[in-house]
Amino acid sequence: MNELYKNLLSKIGEDPDREGLLDTPKRAAKAMKFLTQGYRQKLEDVINDAVFTVEDNHMIIIKDIELYSLCEHHMLPFFGKCHIGYIPKGKVLGVSKLARIVDLFARRLQIQERLTTEVADSIMKTIAPEGVGVVIEAQHLCMMMRGVEKQNSSMITSSMLGSFRRDQSTRNEFLQLIR
Repeated sequence: MNELYKNLLSKIGEDPDREGLLDTPKRAAKAMKFLTQGYRQKLEDVINDAVFTVEDNHMIIIKDIELYSLCEHHMLPFFGKCHIGYIPKGKVLGVSKLARIVDLFARRLQIQERLTTEVADSIMKTIAPEGVGVVIEAQHLCMMMRGVEKQNSSMITSSMLGSFRRDQSTRNEFLQLIR
């Protein structure tokens, strides 16, 4: 990857051998490896057996999970917050695992719509709750810095599964609580 970044610097008209850019290819490659580490992770390893048995079935919500990703169309960042709610059916996830699931999928080239669905589907697959709701609010630099250049725009996506899809009162409770 270092050579690719050095070549990229040349292609945009820079001198990759100038003092300020000497280590840029190495740093950029290291950053890209970090920003795409989701490709080298598995859901099972992220969960790491942090599934626990519970008796209750009250709604569990974690909100404002920060996320950073790269759009697959321009490889520019998008960033925002993810809100997750679920109603357990005998099993819960360790709270930090929800944030780790978001990172697992966000650290890949993405579109926000797929990211939202992947988070919801993985929770449903892992603990089979009564229902799951995932809402992501994000700003996309591909829309802010180039193209239409709309700096104050944000995108909201949601995935509602199980009781969050079937039962309007469950869905409304979740949406009201994440506001």
